[in-house]
Amino acid sequence: MAHVLNPEQTASNPLNTELETPAPEAVAEQSEPSVESTSNPEAQTVESAEHHEEPDLSMEDFAAALESFDREQAAEAAAQAFDDSAIVSGTVIKITDKHVVVDVGMKSEGLIPIEQVVDHTGQPKVHPGNAVEVVIEREEPEGGYLLSYEKAQRLRVWDTVEKAHTEKTPLTGTAVGRVKGGLTVDIGIKAFLPGSQLELRPVRNLDAYIGQPIQVRVIKLNKKRGNVVVSRKEILEEEQAERRTHTLEHLEEGAVLTGTVKNLTDYGAFVDLGGIDGLLHITDMSWGRLTHPRDLVNVGDEIQVKVLKFDKEKQRVSLGFKQLTPDPWLDAAERYPIGARVRGRVLSVTDYGAFVELEQGIEGLVHVSEMTWSKRMKHPSKIVKPGDEVDTVILAVNPTDRRISLGMKQLLENPWEHLGDKYPTGTTVEGRVRNLTDFGAFIEIEDGIDGLVHVSNLSWTKRVKHPSEVLKKGEKVRAVVLGVEPENRRLSLGIKQLQPDVWETFFGHHRVGDVVHGKVLRTAQFGAFVEVAEGVEGLCHVSEATDAHGVPVKLEQGREFDFKIIRMNPEEKKVALSLRAVSGEEASRADVEAYKQPVSSSTTTLGDLVNWKRDR
Repeated sequence: MAHVLNPEQTASNPLNTELETPAPEAVAEQSEPSVESTSNPEAQTVESAEHHEEPDLSMEDFAAALESFDREQAAEAAAQAFDDSAIVSGTVIKITDKHVVVDVGMKSEGLIPIEQVVDHTGQPKVHPGNAVEVVIEREEPEGGYLLSYEKAQRLRVWDTVEKAHTEKTPLTGTAVGRVKGGLTVDIGIKAFLPGSQLELRPVRNLDAYIGQPIQVRVIKLNKKRGNVVVSRKEILEEEQAERRTHTLEHLEEGAVLTGTVKNLTDYGAFVDLGGIDGLLHITDMSWGRLTHPRDLVNVGDEIQVKVLKFDKEKQRVSLGFKQLTPDPWLDAAERYPIGARVRGRVLSVTDYGAFVELEQGIEGLVHVSEMTWSKRMKHPSKIVKPGDEVDTVILAVNPTDRRISLGMKQLLENPWEHLGDKYPTGTTVEGRVRNLTDFGAFIEIEDGIDGLVHVSNLSWTKRVKHPSEVLKKGEKVRAVVLGVEPENRRLSLGIKQLQPDVWETFFGHHRVGDVVHGKVLRTAQFGAFVEVAEGVEGLCHVSEATDAHGVPVKLEQGREFDFKIIRMNPEEKKVALSLRAVSGEEASRADVEAYKQPVSSSTTTLGDLVNWKRDR
């Protein structure tokens, strides 16, 4: 087959910067023209003309095509002549965006792909004027040589890498970048460090290791492909095993060791004692109360701990931190006597009070009732908040239960101490109705001082079932002081006492035997309640509700009768009435009048009248 060179096909191609060499078949096909084509050009022309028409080529075009063909053949021959295991030295001439231009002493400069000589920050590791070692990959058809910096490095250090792999000795490298599944580590050549081989535990942020020196072990290599796989985990596991052996020699209950906090949880901290982890539970961290372990320690902290329990079979270690110091509650009663004034920091606030830290491990409770003398405080947070420094008074100490009761109001003047002098019994006061309950109304007479008007002290005359029948919340009212109990912080008030006591008036003007006029208010099986004066009720029992002849009289609600008072009890405010007694008295008068009319003789005596009454 004739081989005709087309000038368009021989045009210069861009310099290939990939680390690839042409396939041998392609080289052979390019570099071995057919004998026919080179031995008989005229036959080639005739044969071509018989099959298809070819454009006419000038002598200049033909000469250029032939020159290009010769150059390609020379490049291929030179590439085959280069030894890809030979390292040559060169000098960096300049650096471009894509290549490092190097003088290797050949007729043309060589080019190193820029990505082979940059560090983890993307900056070139070589500069103009630096000497570098490279391997000449091939001469490019358009001129120049393709160089490999990485291959030279690989060849230079490969013996060292192989030796480290065989003898399992560690190498120190630098993590230079992220790749899928791990990191690239520069150990003289670029090696692959899988993410699973970086630490003893899984690592989420591999980027944090970039630029850091890392000690690794070669676990796999392939010289033909130039692949190297390394592990840091193997070295760490060996170091951990060595530390664990050393730690177990000294690990026993009661021993004090130094460890490093590895991890924090809600219930405690895991501490590395040297190849073996122990649990420092939150309850063994402080004699006081902690909301979270981070309140005391952080990951990476080096702390001293005491071995509380060691299970050799399960390799479980329980640690304590607070056990390194004496229990502050042992002498708390002596250091915090009752009545002493102490200062502390508020740790937390609850609905029922505030916890105050007096010292590390000692805290007390200020109950809501001990914060202020006023009963109007809705929540302790209205007075204190976490972090506040407060002065308190020791009210009680219980070392057994590890409790201290504190007070704050004791540092303030007690308004109840002199309240009796300020408001003696019988004093009329004025205040606002603050609250209504089933049993009475609370009236605030001054800031923090409330008095109670019991439902029974609202009216002399009305039977009040609920204070809302008489008073309204927020209403301004007057009341009379009935009594003060400073020790119980109680102030008794009355509203009906502003008016005269109708009972006292009634008992002052009536005696047993008096006949009063009354109106039946309500009835019951045992009798009827009768109003005999405004606000004064008496009871007429069924046995007393008869006429003079013993016939029962029906006491209906609303009817009015005359009753005789047969008993009175001023202390209990009770009046007993009788209808029968009034009827009997009226019958006696009628008998006298009836006796007088038929018997008008002057000889009638008082004895006759008595006998007459007896006969009747």
